[in-house]
Amino acid sequence: MNAETVLSVRNVSKAYGNHVAVDDLSFEVYRGEVFAFLGPNGAGKTTTMRMILDILKPDRGQIAVLGGPLAEETKNRIGYMPEERGLYRNVPVLDLLIYLASLKGMSEAAARKRGADLLERVELGEYRAKKVSELSKGMQQKVQFIATILHQPALIIGDEPFSGLDPVNTQVLKDMMLELAANGTAVLMSTHQMYQVEETGDRLLMIDHGRCMLYGTVTEVRNRFARNAVVVEGEGDWATVPGVSRVETGEGNRSFTLYLAEGVGPDDIMQTLAASPEHHIRSFSLAVPSLNDIFIQVAGGNNNHA
Repeated sequence: MNAETVLSVRNVSKAYGNHVAVDDLSFEVYRGEVFAFLGPNGAGKTTTMRMILDILKPDRGQIAVLGGPLAEETKNRIGYMPEERGLYRNVPVLDLLIYLASLKGMSEAAARKRGADLLERVELGEYRAKKVSELSKGMQQKVQFIATILHQPALIIGDEPFSGLDPVNTQVLKDMMLELAANGTAVLMSTHQMYQVEETGDRLLMIDHGRCMLYGTVTEVRNRFARNAVVVEGEGDWATVPGVSRVETGEGNRSFTLYLAEGVGPDDIMQTLAASPEHHIRSFSLAVPSLNDIFIQVAGGNNNHA
């Protein structure tokens, strides 16, 4: 892939006593992409993100951020949204944003203008003088998101950035995140909400017990788990199609999953249907499982994570 590497993790391991939290993990995140970081609870995601941010040191391996080891000037180009939200509760919202942006090297004037604009964008403009403690949990989360992106970072690391938000506000923040990626920001997002990965993710990494289980584009990963079946919409007696061993009717009788006999591929069925006057097709696609189904299959429903 001909892309600028913003984050490189190479053969990284981290143990706490006898417990190996991250085990020889390698991946890259590129400029302008939304990279989904997935795994069951206790799989090692937060430990990995803390090593990327130099909060924890790896036992082995190398991490390069924006071209080299994490330095103080590099940290100013990162936006981090931890799962355990942390805002000063007794400070007015805009004043807090200006202060946090100043820690990243932003001038007061620039932070005030951009902070006010972003508060308007998330419909919190009228709350700019309110103390954080006076805001609802969802409002505080939007303020935390603004604090993460205010200084226009080159890399955003979000640990469950949409957790607890209603669908409307989730969409607002998701749109802003996609805009940032479109303008070149790299986004590493840890989440348990698989449908959001399908909607926004370019590539993904799924880990379990600190080890890489799946790595690639969202489409590649889903196609890797595709069944030998196709989904069609249209009219006809699908059970009579040569090479179809079983038919499953979808919700509302609008779609049909055709399971194929051994040795028969989707191309064979497409050619057969195209030549059949008894069948009329409106859509034809591979029977690809959802990321949620893949997550359950790969993680094995194993809840025995530290």
